[in-house]
Amino acid sequence: MSCAHIAVIGSTNIDFVMHVTRFARPGETMHVHASSTGLGGKGANQAMAVARLGQAVALAGWTGRDMLASMARTTLEGAGVDTRWLLEDAATGTGRAFITINRAGENQILVDGGANMAHTDTSLPLLLPALDGAGMVMLQMEMDPTLMIAVARHARAHAIPVMLDPAPVPAGGLPDELCRLADILTPNERETAALTGIEPKDETTALAAARILHERGVSTAIIKLGHRGVVYSAPGAQGFIPPFRVHAIDTVAAGDCFNAGLATAMVTGHPPAQAVRVAAACGALATTRAGAAQAAPTMADVTALMAAQPAA
Repeated sequence: MSCAHIAVIGSTNIDFVMHVTRFARPGETMHVHASSTGLGGKGANQAMAVARLGQAVALAGWTGRDMLASMARTTLEGAGVDTRWLLEDAATGTGRAFITINRAGENQILVDGGANMAHTDTSLPLLLPALDGAGMVMLQMEMDPTLMIAVARHARAHAIPVMLDPAPVPAGGLPDELCRLADILTPNERETAALTGIEPKDETTALAAARILHERGVSTAIIKLGHRGVVYSAPGAQGFIPPFRVHAIDTVAAGDCFNAGLATAMVTGHPPAQAVRVAAACGALATTRAGAAQAAPTMADVTALMAAQPAA
C-alpha cells in the first residue's frame, strides 16, 4: 500500500438500524424483526472502509461530547483510523441516523446531523492538519457545503486530488465551485439524475450525464448504476465495469465502500479501469453483510472476488 495517507473530511454518526419485511405506510405501526446500533456517517464509513483495505487513513470532523461519541471513536480507532482530528463539540450531539431496511435489502434513511452540520468554512483551520502529506482527500455532503468548498480549495492549492461523494445532494444542487474543484465525482443513479437531469440506466445514458458533469468542471465522473454496474469517464479513458454477482442483503454502506476502494486503488497507482473494478468489488461485497461501517471488506476479500469473477 501507498505510504501517503487518505484524508477523509466528513460525518460521523451512530446508526440505529431496523430490519423489516416491508417499509411502513404513512400512519402505520409495525414490529421490526431485527435491530442493531453501530457506527455510521458517510465520513466514518469511508474511513473505516479504507482502513479495512489496509491503507493509512485519517478522519477529520466532529462528534458531540457524549456516549455516542465514545462509541464512535472506539470503533474507529479499533480499525486503525487516525482520529486525532475528529474533534468534540460540547454544544451539539453526535450525529444519528435512523435506517430501515426491507426484505429486498433496500433502505430508507433519516439523519440528524448534529455536530457534523454545526461548522462552516470558518472552522477549516481546525481540520487542515489531517491533509498534511495526504495522497487524496475524500469529501461528502453531510457537512456544511461552505466547509467542503474550503477544504477542496485548500486541497487544490496543495495538489491533493479531491474525491467528492455528492450524497446527499443539496436541495439546490452542488455549488458550481465545488464541481470545478472535484477531481473525481462519484454519484449514484438518483444523484446523477438530480445533478444532470439524466437518469442513467446504461452506459450510453451514463456517459451522456458524465458529459454534463465535465461541462460543469468535473475532471473524472464515475457513475454507480447499482446492480447494473459502473460507468467511468476520465481524461483519456472511459468505459463500463459490469457488476459482480453477489447475494445482496443490505445496501446501506455499499456506496461508501465503493468510494473507499476507488480512493485506495487510485492512491496506490491503479489506472482508471482497474481502480473502478476494485471499487465495484468493494461495493458489491459490502451488500453481502449487514450494517454500515462494519460491512466493509478487506483487500483479501476484494482480491478473492475479483479472481473468482475475472474481467471479460
